[in-house]
Amino acid sequence: MMRRHFISMIAAAALGVIAPSAMAQSGSAATAAAYPNKPIRFVVGFPPGGVADIVARIIARPLSQRLGQPVVMDNRAGAGGVVGVEAVANSTPDGHTMGFGVSGALTANVTLMPKLPYDPLKDLALVTKVVNNPIVLVVNPSLGINSVQDFIAFAKSKRGAVSYGTAGPGTAMHLAGELFKQKTGVEMTHIGYKGSSPAAVDVIAGQIQAGILDLVTAKPYIASGHLKALGVTTAKRSAVAPELPTIAEGGVPGFEFASWFGLVMPGATPPDIVARVGSEVSAVLKDPKVREQLLAAGAEPEPGTPEEMRNTVRKEIQDTRALIKAASITVN
Repeated sequence: MMRRHFISMIAAAALGVIAPSAMAQSGSAATAAAYPNKPIRFVVGFPPGGVADIVARIIARPLSQRLGQPVVMDNRAGAGGVVGVEAVANSTPDGHTMGFGVSGALTANVTLMPKLPYDPLKDLALVTKVVNNPIVLVVNPSLGINSVQDFIAFAKSKRGAVSYGTAGPGTAMHLAGELFKQKTGVEMTHIGYKGSSPAAVDVIAGQIQAGILDLVTAKPYIASGHLKALGVTTAKRSAVAPELPTIAEGGVPGFEFASWFGLVMPGATPPDIVARVGSEVSAVLKDPKVREQLLAAGAEPEPGTPEEMRNTVRKEIQDTRALIKAASITVN
């Protein structure tokens, strides 16, 4: 009798330990199966009308159709995308909030901003890269510079008198410029503007000799002949402007600096929901009509997996940290 009672107690205790775990798994599965069950908030850390906003709106409609719920834009501009990423990180992790993380807000800012309000690798679910945002080296056509090698020779002959403009201190364009200086040994002074457009205007006006700008902003000026494009900063030619060589092709072996947008969700979002969203976004990006729209907007589709995005973020944090420290880059 006592033995049977003892065995019964052990069995009951075992069930007590196992049951909560099984219930938790069942609850998670039920939540994932019901997802999504309300409108999805898509946070964009930049103002309406910018590249990030345009890309988000292009993919929002087909993503809404695939998920069966409205996708509502929420523009949270500020601090180069940091405000938007912070809003995602602090949201309820039920899969109904997602948003864009621009590469700098997920990588370089870890070093540039000691008080960054989130840890990209801990506080966010990194879902997938979405698009590359090409960067291009341009000069004033009146200089008669037609190649990257011409520009290197010109800059070296001026012994530090050359200035280049970007969208601002600490931006991907600024970091690409500092990498160019390291790789080539040229001396240039960085002039940070509030966006690529005013930098482009000053290159055209001859106030500065060169610009390292996002291709979306620069492309109309290049097409009109007001700017001369020398090369893109990516490892391979951009599908947005395949006629432009890479800087590596122009004679700087191994040169590569990418700017991109990636999809992020709150860190505790269930993995099966993250996988579902990543799969749906990748399917949207592979749609020929969506791809055509994105390329027309100056963005190159770059779908991937959560693991690939995490590896990219981890590597770029390390690479940009070394570059920022070597160039003594600071932001106010």
